[in-house]
Amino acid sequence: MNLAQLKKLIARREGYPLEFKATTGELKEGLQTICAFLNGKGGKVLFGVKVDATIIGQQVSEKTLREIAEATQKFEPMPQIDIQRIPVKSGLEVIALGVEENSDHAPFLYDGRAWERVKNTTRQMKQTRYDQLLQERSHSKRRWENQEAENTNLKDIDRDEVFRMVENARAVGRLSGPPEKNFVRVLERLGVCQTGKILRAAVVLFGKQFLPDFPQCELKMARFRGVDKTEFLDQKQIHGPAFKLLEEGMLFCNRHLPLPGRIESGRLERVDRPLIPPNALREILVNALIHRDYAFYGGSISLAIFDDRVDIWSAGKLPSGVSPEVLSKEHNSVRRNLIIADVFYRAGMIENWGRGTNRVIDQCSEAGISAPEFREVGNFTVVTFKVRVGQTAQVTAQVTAQVTAQEIELLKAASNQRSSKELQDIIGLRHRKHFQKKYLEPLVARGWLEMTIPDKPQSLLQKYRITKAGTEIIKNKKGE
Repeated sequence: MNLAQLKKLIARREGYPLEFKATTGELKEGLQTICAFLNGKGGKVLFGVKVDATIIGQQVSEKTLREIAEATQKFEPMPQIDIQRIPVKSGLEVIALGVEENSDHAPFLYDGRAWERVKNTTRQMKQTRYDQLLQERSHSKRRWENQEAENTNLKDIDRDEVFRMVENARAVGRLSGPPEKNFVRVLERLGVCQTGKILRAAVVLFGKQFLPDFPQCELKMARFRGVDKTEFLDQKQIHGPAFKLLEEGMLFCNRHLPLPGRIESGRLERVDRPLIPPNALREILVNALIHRDYAFYGGSISLAIFDDRVDIWSAGKLPSGVSPEVLSKEHNSVRRNLIIADVFYRAGMIENWGRGTNRVIDQCSEAGISAPEFREVGNFTVVTFKVRVGQTAQVTAQVTAQVTAQEIELLKAASNQRSSKELQDIIGLRHRKHFQKKYLEPLVARGWLEMTIPDKPQSLLQKYRITKAGTEIIKNKKGE
């Protein structure tokens, strides 16, 4: 946009699709209006224009641009915002922020609140309207999952994983008919491919590559010391297809949750009973994968284990019509991602009757533990199992028991920051890629090593050093 086009736009005056702000000192209010435009028919906010339509401009520095970039991160889900700078006078510019109608992803939130436009006024959206938009989004024919995955082709889909899932579906009787060998037709039958186009659901379920286009396909796992997030004992972050994330989540729980045992009357051998029923854990992780809001690119699924509980966080609130209180009662199944949920159903991992959370409660009752707590925190859904996982020393022993002598040697060597090559030479490995994949990257993923330049992982100046969690591992290994 140039100055002439700006003047023509301003001549339309302030109203539903347009708002004026004198400076970015009113950035918060301006972005509230952007949120209202996203929840409506789109529009523009102009900074550097007075309410009476006088163009005054403002100085635009790197700090100004940084403040705008940081402030726009408060949208949920993250929208596409067109940002333009229009020179109007010597050293002065107008900043134009514009958005298009995006009803498929409405309602949008800014800083935790939904906003709407009424004539030329921006106001906080009423709860009834917010619920209505949520309901429309959950039943929309055009959903995030059924849109074409741009820059994706058949080579980006894991063929082996697809046919493995098909075999499982046949085994549980949820995929009938003669076996199909044509890969595209199999994908179409599963609903993840339409007229030869790969859908986003296919990437979520069977993709090979996820960054930078699908950053939300992530599972963050951590075991914390005590009852807060002050200190890690172990951590891992995985980007991958949904079935792999489920498997990794269960493995992490198996590694960190104790397995209490007891001698029962009439039996000579000890009976081991998991602290949390595995099927209950699996059900909640599956729910997090199939019901989360994938349009929320900044969100992920988080699994956090503390001494007194296990928390599972999923991006997005519960679907419209479902509340945390309802989940512990009889309720209908409301699916946000119909295609993803259907593939999990075919694989035999869920039912279609809305009984999942009720089964979890029953399983916990049979195991003699409290029913899980369901709640919404901001734009996330959280499930908490309140169980006594155990003292830090017990868990640390579980972790250190799996650490090899070479890993301990590497951690000790990193007491002084060193390059990858220096660490490789110290533990005597010849092959660089093997060292990085087998030793260096896993220790960084666990949180026992950290980069000295984390923002530039490929930097030639990159070095590695041990973390507090890594130091704790060495200490406990000595004490064994």
